[in-house]
Amino acid sequence: MSTTPQLVVHRDKELMACATAARLITRIVDAQASRGSASVVLTGGRNGNGLLAALASSPARDAVDWARLDLWWGDERFLPEGDGERNATQAREALLDSVPLDPKRVHAMPASNGPYGSDIEAAAAAYAAELAAAARPEDHAQVPSFDVLMLGVGPDTHVASLFPELPGVRETERTVVAVHGAPKPPPLRISFTLPAIRAAHEVWLLAAGEDKAEAAEIALSGAGEVQAPAAGATGRSRTLWLMDEAAASKLPRALHPPGKP
Repeated sequence: MSTTPQLVVHRDKELMACATAARLITRIVDAQASRGSASVVLTGGRNGNGLLAALASSPARDAVDWARLDLWWGDERFLPEGDGERNATQAREALLDSVPLDPKRVHAMPASNGPYGSDIEAAAAAYAAELAAAARPEDHAQVPSFDVLMLGVGPDTHVASLFPELPGVRETERTVVAVHGAPKPPPLRISFTLPAIRAAHEVWLLAAGEDKAEAAEIALSGAGEVQAPAAGATGRSRTLWLMDEAAASKLPRALHPPGKP
């Protein structure tokens, strides 16, 4: 079941990062209080890393029981372990190395020098198997029902590494795919598919900056998911677009929230 997107528009990207970090802390704490643990899917890029940095500096971060948090990634650049362009590397630098996570619950996608070597198809299949192993019967899916799955929105409307018109965005069966020939470097990537994204309770799409304004307008104005992958990224319980005023500048007034947060 898909949910109608809700918009939250902040004054600027710094405020958006801080407010979203506070929102995420609250969501994790609530999940841990009700279920004992929480699961979050991280995103990379400018806005994803900005959020993690804001979380690292938040006084409320200690409210999270980091040892009872499962972390996954929605996509990854297929590069060697520790490469500065990998989302996992950037996340460790921004936040993960400074909080007491359980290493067994940090699920980085395979690197190009990992156990599958340069076989990106095998690496993608292995991550899909890891997700399936973590899913519970009540999830009714081949992935866990993530509490929050975060996605950056690209200027071309891509989310994770699902790019407009490429095979990955058309996938309806598999939960993880190898991406060949991505239009932005590097060309080789591993990505969640839309079915995996839509298994999450909440999907949060992060869009800040004027270069995201056209993408937001397209995705929120009824475009199809093959042409605009962000349009197909919805959560079971909630779909949130977390934006700054620059990214929301081209949206019709009817789409704007009634008040500023």
